[in-house]
Amino acid sequence: MELVVTTPTGHVGSRVVRLLLQAGVRPRVLVRDPARLDADTRARVDARRGDLTDAAFVRSAVEGADCVLWVDPTPHTADGAVELSRRTVAGLTDALRAGGAGRAVLLSSGGAEKRHGAGHIDGLARVEEELDATGADVLHLRCGYFFTNLLMNVEELAQGVLTTSADPDAPMPWVDPRDIGDIAAARMLAGSWRGREVQGVHGPEDLTWRRVAEVLTGALGRPVGLRVVRDDDVREALRAAGLSAEAAENIVGMTAGLRGHTLEQPRTAVTTTPTALAGWAYTHLRPLVAR
Repeated sequence: MELVVTTPTGHVGSRVVRLLLQAGVRPRVLVRDPARLDADTRARVDARRGDLTDAAFVRSAVEGADCVLWVDPTPHTADGAVELSRRTVAGLTDALRAGGAGRAVLLSSGGAEKRHGAGHIDGLARVEEELDATGADVLHLRCGYFFTNLLMNVEELAQGVLTTSADPDAPMPWVDPRDIGDIAAARMLAGSWRGREVQGVHGPEDLTWRRVAEVLTGALGRPVGLRVVRDDDVREALRAAGLSAEAAENIVGMTAGLRGHTLEQPRTAVTTTPTALAGWAYTHLRPLVAR
């Protein structure tokens, strides 16, 4: 079985690589710098060195693959990010149309079903559409809000503050990327699915930002208060950090564009994953905040 993993050093990709190795598969990994893989993993994978934005490299690197895990490498801070996401997947879609690759699993996001008006998530919507148009077997994993996004808040959490521009009382799915990796690996290894599928990955429960602050208070062993800011406050901060107006809007839009939106995939036994935020935060955030 020839399985390809993009972004193999990321939160999701690294988990998929580990599980495939444990399942007895030698995965093919597409990586810009193989040195970023630990030595043991590097010795056990087929590493193809190149840039995912290079369509020719991607077409060649996925040739003969039974299934490809595609993680869009477009940074949130890029200008023209939505169009860049669409162009970047061209190497994979070409391979799928030509029969050079069999199936694809896409790391997508809840809200991609909206198609327009959700900032950077619109780029994932374009990728979904491009993959669908190939007629190949494709699976879109529409994931909830990553626990690991909280790693960007370490400095303020050390001061007892959690900031958001979202509705503080609107519940939404929060998920551990490791659990996403578990599902992605399982679906890649299962060769029976056909056609187009969409699967939510929603974590163990929907959480409001207010509840997240309460959970972090317990897990971090210190009070964490929620600070709610306006979209304009976020725009101003991003522009002050040097981002263009377009890039800032793509980031703001991921929250503003989904305000009041109901996700297409409901919470079910299939979409619910096990890792709770409290345990994750105790393990991964507490040591950083305590420094």
